[in-house]
Amino acid sequence: MFGPLAIALLAFAVVGLAQWVPGYSQVHQTVSEIGEMDSPARVPFALTGLAIAACIGVFASGLRRISLDTGHSTVCAYLTACLAVSMAGVAIFAFPHPLHSYFGLSELVGYQAPLAMALAWRTDPRSRGLAAFSWIMAILMWLAILANVSTIDRGGALWAYERPVYGLVQRSLFVAWGVWCTGAGIVLYRRARSPDGREDRDSTPQPRSPTATA
Repeated sequence: MFGPLAIALLAFAVVGLAQWVPGYSQVHQTVSEIGEMDSPARVPFALTGLAIAACIGVFASGLRRISLDTGHSTVCAYLTACLAVSMAGVAIFAFPHPLHSYFGLSELVGYQAPLAMALAWRTDPRSRGLAAFSWIMAILMWLAILANVSTIDRGGALWAYERPVYGLVQRSLFVAWGVWCTGAGIVLYRRARSPDGREDRDSTPQPRSPTATA
């Protein structure tokens, strides 16, 4: 459940801490501008970012464990761990520090976790729903990535179209990954708590037979 917790903290950082920045626009401005070097929200934004990275790291550890337990590839877990490192770097090196942009670009590696899960879990009969969900979110993630590459060509037609609402375009990445992270986290949490219902049955006290009592 540290995956959904990370998304809750991210929502707090994007929406709550933005209130500390006078005149900030969720539509026009990037998330990094909330915690940029001269921002009044610089310190709380960095601390929240580190907390998010820590939660994603725990989530990645859980993904690795359940992947090993079920005989699936752990690539998804390691990609998620990469995202944790990227998020930590973004939090530590505030915009416009040069390393901020590099860590931001490196997040694209971690964003491939839904695709990795879709590929690794597609042959598991118990995980068809999770695999299909991951496929959908992987496609939406790639659409969001393609929309965000407009920043590479600042003179292009796509950037001219997106520039007035680039804040929303950038947030589409967080939304797509956040929906996958939350959905996958809840499904896998329930599975870990009660695989095939065995754990629930085992935890229920069973009446003893007279023979056993004797």
